[in-house]
Amino acid sequence: MTRVGAALVILALAAGPALGQGRPAAKDGAVKKDDGKAQPVTVDADKMERFGKESLVVFSGHVVARQNNSVQYADRMEVYFDERGDRIVRTVSTGTVKIVTRDCRTGTAKRAEYFDLEQRLVLSGSARVWEDENVVSGETITIFLSQDRSVVQGGRQDRVKAVFYPRDEKAGADGAPKKKEPAKPCVN
Repeated sequence: MTRVGAALVILALAAGPALGQGRPAAKDGAVKKDDGKAQPVTVDADKMERFGKESLVVFSGHVVARQNNSVQYADRMEVYFDERGDRIVRTVSTGTVKIVTRDCRTGTAKRAEYFDLEQRLVLSGSARVWEDENVVSGETITIFLSQDRSVVQGGRQDRVKAVFYPRDEKAGADGAPKKKEPAKPCVN
């Protein structure tokens, strides 16, 4: 898989967990970390509305959802729960949507929709995903998490665009193989 392909998958994984997806939820709605401890999801917004009959919570105004150093920004975020209210089944983020994963991979779009049952993330409206200098963009980027597959589609005006930079793993000036620099910590 290419580095950008991996970035798409990791971006999608971060998008789900940023709202409680991808890992089993504890009874309090927090997501369980691999070490068994629950990681809380924190959502900040100007306004929150709960619609009990529809199993829907709507956050609006400068929405910021954080979990495990991944963050998602949006103008509006709709969170749909199952009938019992125990699990998030779908999220829809609109406006200026930006997702930054804990390892600094980034995606932007006008709309991000996550379907938990299908493990599918759809970024639409000038969608763009990048890691370092590698970037892919199109009208819609669909990421199928469980299949490790992504599809990028162009729109009426623009075609799909991708830029991939090869890793330089050749020898350095002294003849020794270049060592990969440690990743800089990402502060979200």
